[in-house]
Amino acid sequence: MADHLPHPSFAAIVVAAGKGVRAGQPLPKQFAMWRGKPVVRHSVETFLAEGAAIVVVAIPPGGEKLAEDALSGLQVTLVEGGDTRQESVARALDAVGDAEHVLIHDAARPDVPRAVIADLLAALDSHEGAIPTLPVVDSLAIDTGGVMSGSANRDVLRRVQTPQAFRFNAIREAHRAWTAGLDAGDDAQVLRAHGGDVALVDGDERLKKLTFAEDFVSEAPDVRTGMGFDVHRLVAGEELWLGGIRIEHDKGLSGHSDADVALHTIVDALLGAVARGDIGDHFPPSDPQWKGASSDKFLLHAVKLVGEAGYRVGNIDLTLICEEPKIGPHRDAMRARISELAGVDIDSISVKATTTERLGFTGRGEGIAAQAVATVIRN
Repeated sequence: MADHLPHPSFAAIVVAAGKGVRAGQPLPKQFAMWRGKPVVRHSVETFLAEGAAIVVVAIPPGGEKLAEDALSGLQVTLVEGGDTRQESVARALDAVGDAEHVLIHDAARPDVPRAVIADLLAALDSHEGAIPTLPVVDSLAIDTGGVMSGSANRDVLRRVQTPQAFRFNAIREAHRAWTAGLDAGDDAQVLRAHGGDVALVDGDERLKKLTFAEDFVSEAPDVRTGMGFDVHRLVAGEELWLGGIRIEHDKGLSGHSDADVALHTIVDALLGAVARGDIGDHFPPSDPQWKGASSDKFLLHAVKLVGEAGYRVGNIDLTLICEEPKIGPHRDAMRARISELAGVDIDSISVKATTTERLGFTGRGEGIAAQAVATVIRN
């Protein structure tokens, strides 16, 4: 495996022009949701993060709106694909214009390890092309009309994945020389037909291609849980914000933001569920920009991080611990506001209250404590 030094300049092509009918999705599989994002967006984001100078996405005819929605906010170039995969890649190469190296990738392989990218580009120092491969582990049989008629030596066979890497000029010339109308299994075959050499590097099982409906539900439903706890002091002269709503009271909670102890606790529970630290990591009290800030922003950010991790909020169970104010009259308003911010139905939000029988700081009316449990579910 190559040392992961800064990559040489490269372009990336993501082939997303197929129909994807075998995947059983309501739209082409490259635009279907997988782990919280459209399939095609995963690899495009990876290539951009790895420093691709340009990313060209080949899309099906009439697929502009689907592609624009799936790739919203990303700097990409869209081209309409052709009748065959080879034609789609050739059009995308023309859209690149010029580059030193190019990665050509199937959108249906959303999870692209950084190490594979580095190894592929390193191999181009001494080869015109490079492809990631995996060994064949099962015995092989030659099928002739449903009858085994022979076997193959699995030791010399490899499973081929994408992305495949090429010196740009070499693969562009190979595609231009390809016989029109013929489809190539992959771009490495196009290069080899033109006399180019192709190196093999280690692939990764993470590069599995999404093909059938079960590939979108192949992982058992993944549920994760986080817990949050927070305390804020009650003081005179402050507004009381609790559960995203303002409550009339003779005291308010003290803190660097609006000190909404309920939302802060939920934020920590959500961050804990996806292992993204705690509220202080994202909104440090030492940062003056958060002075007096609405805690709504904190919860919206936590929900966004849950989505980026490939999850959605399942339910939230919040308990407030205080003598005053009485929570009952405000419970439904809090549930409604929290459900709005978390993007879930109100039936998934529980708000409860208890006292400490006048024991401790909450019993003396000096502050309010809160604890929350949040469940997130894999998309």
